[in-house]
Amino acid sequence: MYPRRLLAEDSVAAARALLGARLVRSDARGVRVGRIVEVEAYVGTDDRASHARFGPTKRNGVMFGPPGYAYVYLVYGMYHCLNVVTEPRGFAAAVLVRSIEPLEGGDLMRRAREEWVVARAGRRSSAVESTAWAAAARQRVASLPLARLASGPGLVCAAFSVERDENGADLCDPAASLHLEQARPGDSVLEPAFGPRVGLGATPEPWLGKPWRVWAAGNPAVSGPRTRR
Repeated sequence: MYPRRLLAEDSVAAARALLGARLVRSDARGVRVGRIVEVEAYVGTDDRASHARFGPTKRNGVMFGPPGYAYVYLVYGMYHCLNVVTEPRGFAAAVLVRSIEPLEGGDLMRRAREEWVVARAGRRSSAVESTAWAAAARQRVASLPLARLASGPGLVCAAFSVERDENGADLCDPAASLHLEQARPGDSVLEPAFGPRVGLGATPEPWLGKPWRVWAAGNPAVSGPRTRR
């Protein structure tokens, strides 16, 4: 199991600790395992890039709870994002899981990605367009390198079949279908790099430039910029 105490720390320290940790999905299909290689911290109600800046709401309430729980939300009407709640209860903070390097069950991740793109194809304007779009999308997924299957926050959730119904799930529960595990002794050491978070739009400074994104330097699964800024 993943120690909850590591997530009760300062969020940037918790983000650093999560680098190299394993995300595990165990269900009727089998087991999917990957190690976390890119994360971003969102810290407190003062953070203008955080959902918590609006105070407690029905959507972000999990962020104000105890550490170690999943905060899952939908963006652009299609992408789910998985966050790990950090810091003590009452202080709203979380770490977004941006990218994962597949370790086990890569074929299951690829199949989940294919099903996800087919589901999105159903939203097209016509059956003919949906069929053609789905075929092209499935072909793209089939040709992806293993390292790129969960490279990006929305793709993490697609590859691990994470949806809104797991908002509030305990990621520190080793018996849960979706949970975290610590890195194993034989895992290669990841070199952490730090830089600004990605895709914050019009977020003002100093929040825009906060070096609260942590990634594994040189890892091919990283989704955002791979150089320190």
